[in-house]
Amino acid sequence: MKKIAVLLLAIFLGAPLLVGQQDTVVEEIVARVNNNIVSRADLRHAREQLIADLNQQNPAGAAAEEKEREKDLLRDLIDQQLLLQKGQELGVNVDTEVVKRLDELRKQMHADSMEDLEKAAQAQGISFEDFKQNMKNSLITQKVIGQEVGGHISVSRQEVQQFYEHHQAEMERPEQVRLSEILISTQTAPPVKNEKGKEVLPEPPSPEVIAQAQAKADLIYAQLKKGAKFSELAEQNSEGPTAANGGDLEYFKRGTLSAALEQKVFAMKPGEFTEPVRTNQGFVILEVTEHQAAGVPPLKDIENRIQEQVYMTKMQPALREYLTKLREEAYIDIKAGYVDTGASPNETKPVYTTAASDTSASKNKKKKKLGLF
Repeated sequence: MKKIAVLLLAIFLGAPLLVGQQDTVVEEIVARVNNNIVSRADLRHAREQLIADLNQQNPAGAAAEEKEREKDLLRDLIDQQLLLQKGQELGVNVDTEVVKRLDELRKQMHADSMEDLEKAAQAQGISFEDFKQNMKNSLITQKVIGQEVGGHISVSRQEVQQFYEHHQAEMERPEQVRLSEILISTQTAPPVKNEKGKEVLPEPPSPEVIAQAQAKADLIYAQLKKGAKFSELAEQNSEGPTAANGGDLEYFKRGTLSAALEQKVFAMKPGEFTEPVRTNQGFVILEVTEHQAAGVPPLKDIENRIQEQVYMTKMQPALREYLTKLREEAYIDIKAGYVDTGASPNETKPVYTTAASDTSASKNKKKKKLGLF
């Protein structure tokens, strides 16, 4: 599902997931998608989110990319509605996954209960109910795409081999290590921002707090030396944001870590770990999960990643073809002045007529299909 989630990010970046709810008060209806709507407010919110995301990712090129992607915002909102409606038709249920994801988030934020997590969201001006609904909608769309599109895509061994042979230059890499962490924090409060927007660290921890954290880290280190699994101890004990992922920190090249840490981890083999190391955040134990040599890696080491890349190149057009098919099966009415860049010429266009030849029954049938009743 990871590759589907990545694709969803590309398709729906900035698009609010609560569009088209029938109990929403709208200022102007931009599009009707079967029984749901997309409002002008939805488009405005999608544009605001797009700008915020682009500014965070690439401030220098945000303006140019915004202009390029803004034209597809209505298309993305319609795509979203079609996938959610298909999920409802298929009877997709993600309630269990939502509970699991929320509990993972609770652990990452070190909240003792779901009520504490809700309060934390409200403190940031986020509606917890909207947040849960957004998460649910996102999971539904992932499942629909996985079932209806991804499940029909295959990648052959020959395609993987050809990709490997034709992209050698892109695959060359520097020496790097993949690390996992177990962090025992000594911070008693999270950093806050002052009136100028600068981050201000909390008061230094007391000697008692430092001693308690070191004792806990030493105990975990002792368990690791006895053969305990690093990822399991990370999930159970780490107070860092990577705890839910078993402490995984991804890859580090030479020159990206402090000199002392770099000297330690680049001398280690996969599966080896450091003793507890004191940092500004607390005490950290690092495990080397991979140690990659410089150059082009052998195919067997990156076959899965190449398979995923080839899969994604097939997924993009396949998903667009599927969404076009959903459009052709739906009743979509776009207000004059707005453009759905994903529209199909074969879509069924709503027809409004007062001709005498239209019987009352046929009029009502059309209205029901359009969601007017």
